[in-house]
Amino acid sequence: MTRPHEIEGDRRTDRPTLARRLSIRLFAITALAVMGAEIFIFVPSIANFRREWLETKLETVSVATLVSEFGENGVPLTPEQETELLRALDARLIAIRKPDSTRLLARVADLGTVDEQIDLPAEGMFEAVAAAFETLVWGGDRLLRLVGPIGDGSFAGEIVIDERPLRAAMLVYSRTILLLSLAIASFAGALVFGAISLFLLRPIRRMTGAMVRFAADPEDPARVIVPSRRQDELGLAERELADMQAILARTLREQRHLADLGLAVSKINHDLRNILASAQLVSDRLSDLPDAQVQRFAPVLIRSLDRALVYTQSVLAYGQAAESRPVRRRILLARLVDEIFEMQLVAPERRIELVNAVPPALEIDVDPEQFFRALSNLVRNAIQAVEGDDEAEALVRRVRVEAQAQADGGVRIAVDDTGPGLSDGARANLFKAFRGSTRAGGTGLGLAIAAEIVQAHGSRIRLCDTTRTGARFEIDLPGNSGAPAISPP
Repeated sequence: MTRPHEIEGDRRTDRPTLARRLSIRLFAITALAVMGAEIFIFVPSIANFRREWLETKLETVSVATLVSEFGENGVPLTPEQETELLRALDARLIAIRKPDSTRLLARVADLGTVDEQIDLPAEGMFEAVAAAFETLVWGGDRLLRLVGPIGDGSFAGEIVIDERPLRAAMLVYSRTILLLSLAIASFAGALVFGAISLFLLRPIRRMTGAMVRFAADPEDPARVIVPSRRQDELGLAERELADMQAILARTLREQRHLADLGLAVSKINHDLRNILASAQLVSDRLSDLPDAQVQRFAPVLIRSLDRALVYTQSVLAYGQAAESRPVRRRILLARLVDEIFEMQLVAPERRIELVNAVPPALEIDVDPEQFFRALSNLVRNAIQAVEGDDEAEALVRRVRVEAQAQADGGVRIAVDDTGPGLSDGARANLFKAFRGSTRAGGTGLGLAIAAEIVQAHGSRIRLCDTTRTGARFEIDLPGNSGAPAISPP
């Protein structure tokens, strides 16, 4: 099996290519977003540039109007002056439109056919945008007639021009806008790139490196990430990661200790089984002695040794998998409880009352040996709970086992005591081995074993909350085979 430290180097070198890095992608997305916004700005701005350029051309007609006035006073423009005027205005025809007449100021001899007439006051926004892109994309060779108000608006000017200067000016303007947009997009992308790298990617890389280092040796507490003091989402993620790594490291150490404990128990179990076998032979010989006291206690001793041998043979079953499948038999529950009480070594001076309140004729369908273990663990825990409280002589120390048939054909078995009850820590880890102990110094294995046996029988075990002192555990045996479950306290 591959160990974590064997793949650490591969993880560190498995970095995304430049094109797949998040920072590069964010830079490209930001730049494209800015360029897209600039396009929306460019569309109306190029139409406005065209309009302003054409209006400037119309304003030059005002100059020609002054020349026209001099012509009316007897100083007409010579052909050479008309040519110079048209060259200065870069036009082919200049005319003035009054309400009652139109006067031609200057024109070239080879005017040609006008391709398009532009009336600026009547041109809307959408028409201006369409005309601007038409000139920008397909224009350049057309002849335009431009008509619009000039001066104070009392008369209009008319001018015929080539489209090529207009298109050239629009291309220069578009190139300027493009270069400016690229500069803005690059700056915005670089700003986002730096911010993302500093505030997002660097902490993510730090957490990734911490995960890789932790995976190489999860049990080393020095490899748990040290959270920063950030109060944002990444700071919260670092703190949660640190908590998770600490819990995982502690859990792995506990699992390793449990594995070591299982190996030690296996070794002890091997030798203990041989010792118990020898003790069983001695107890068999003791049972042949005629002494009355020996004859009284010998059967109890023999049964105890027999069960101890069975337990040693099934110790590994709990650590490796689960209890063996129950071999069900019909038994009298009251007699089973009596046998459990006989096995409890309770000193008379402890004044602990063991009460068997099970109806004598009540039968249950369970595995006798397994259910003996389950109830024995519950009873032993109850006895230990009332034994530990020995401050006052007037205290009632009672362990009671009762059972009642249910309407659905099942049986409810209860084991309760008059002890101090369970602590919050025991309730939070109930039925968990080495965590759910009900007393100081306990292992919690008794409840874990009882819960596993009850589950194997398709039954439910739970801790009941009562208004009385002490603890009460209930086992619900179904009338027929049911799904195993453990109810929380």
